[in-house]
Amino acid sequence: MSSPYADRVLGWYAQHARDLPWRAPGVSPWAVLVSEIMLQQTPVSRVLPAYQAWLARWPTPAALAADAPGEAVRQWGRLGYPRRALRLHETATIVTKKYAGELPTTREQLLALPGIGAYTAAAVAVFVFGGRHAVLDTNVRRVLARVETGREFPGAQPSAAEYRLAESLLPQDEAVAARWSVAVMELGALTCTAAAPRCEECPVTAACAWLAAGRPAAPVRPAAQSYEGTDRQCRGRLLAVLRDSREPVTQARLDAVWPDAVQRARALDGLVADGLVDPLPDGRFALPA
Repeated sequence: MSSPYADRVLGWYAQHARDLPWRAPGVSPWAVLVSEIMLQQTPVSRVLPAYQAWLARWPTPAALAADAPGEAVRQWGRLGYPRRALRLHETATIVTKKYAGELPTTREQLLALPGIGAYTAAAVAVFVFGGRHAVLDTNVRRVLARVETGREFPGAQPSAAEYRLAESLLPQDEAVAARWSVAVMELGALTCTAAAPRCEECPVTAACAWLAAGRPAAPVRPAAQSYEGTDRQCRGRLLAVLRDSREPVTQARLDAVWPDAVQRARALDGLVADGLVDPLPDGRFALPA
């Protein structure tokens, strides 16, 4: 079985797809992987300049592997969740040594690389190598929850039932299935949005169970994440000091950017534990060498 509304979604995508650099013909597998890692929990508008700068500096896995992991953290800048930069560096090192600098082609091989989960492995396998797999990001899950099950939002984590549904909707042809996967993702990003869905512009309104039911609100809406005053914000402030310095920094410089000593110490300990900061014997701190 494949989606009965695949043609409508594909037609909509042909007219509304954003012109994004990682979708350009001939883009390298490495570039697509970089984009997918950067796009995790980060909007496209923030990713675009970071993506272009990253690939200008490290156009291949071997180029990144030859540099220090701390430089990956520095280049990551303010994208957030900087462990993604370390995982990309680890992946680049493995790909360079184990796969002669070429990204592996199967979902299983990709899944074995650091920091690559089920979604990213499927996305690269499908969008780069033409595999036929379900690609379930937040946008796809929301579209399918509304159209197929009549729920405003999916659960917190993808379920086995969601994967079975998504697999059942894939067109049989691999190339068409890959285009369908990115088309549904784009539909969720641009039209079937979380906060203000534009149902009047949606190509599958006639098939949408949620719309037919009167758009019932979810019993519990996804909570907005707080950032101000959190350990995550504190970690970001400390890491910014290190990124902006070409020399190791003193404890006093870190103390100056966050007033709460207990929270600051906890955040710094977390950065060290995550491998994002190296404590030096002289008491100073640096990005990993």
